[in-house]
Amino acid sequence: MIPLKDNIKSHSIPIITVLLIIINVLIFVFQSSLDRESNILFITMLGFIPQRITMEFSLEYYPLMTFVTSMFLHGSLLHLLGNMLYLWIFGDNVEDKLGKLGFLFFYIIVGILGNFAHYMYDPLSSQPAIGASGAVAGVLGAYFIFYPSARILTIVPIGFFITAFHLPAVIFLGIWILLQTANALLALPGTATSVAWWAHIGGVLAGFFLGVVNLISRARE
Repeated sequence: MIPLKDNIKSHSIPIITVLLIIINVLIFVFQSSLDRESNILFITMLGFIPQRITMEFSLEYYPLMTFVTSMFLHGSLLHLLGNMLYLWIFGDNVEDKLGKLGFLFFYIIVGILGNFAHYMYDPLSSQPAIGASGAVAGVLGAYFIFYPSARILTIVPIGFFITAFHLPAVIFLGIWILLQTANALLALPGTATSVAWWAHIGGVLAGFFLGVVNLISRARE
């Protein structure tokens, strides 16, 4: 499914959302300027490798930084565009709810928790996990806590045909979670996979939780 837009208007300029998109794009442009060997080294250094955390864990050792740095790397243009599309559509509204600084902290936290979920799934994986998917999944989770009645204009392939529907947010999210879960359960620990499915699941659950906490705190004010 490819979301095109939602029916929730932003009440302010989504400065942090735009800034995050710009940073991701600029880093990808830099990656694209590297030769193949240098790019592999760059990803190996800053990507999230669970085995490196498990085998070389130290509070002073840089692999802990890769919980964050990996969120700003992407393996292909399609990978980047997919993540940035979701961030653009859903990030502005979550930023409205959380405020500028609050949204920035939220984004980093759900991204870290997404990587942690990936780590817990396969702590001995030697494959670098990169991409904003865990953080964007967290944004998605919070969005559907804050705007459950929103409607998402979504491209849906049906056989050889492609059509667009206005899907209720809860249906869009339900289908998205089912797809992530199915793919996660089909992948076995220790096997090479191009997508860190458990980072998606960990991110969206973190977004759910923090979204609920935010609503509860607002209700008590």
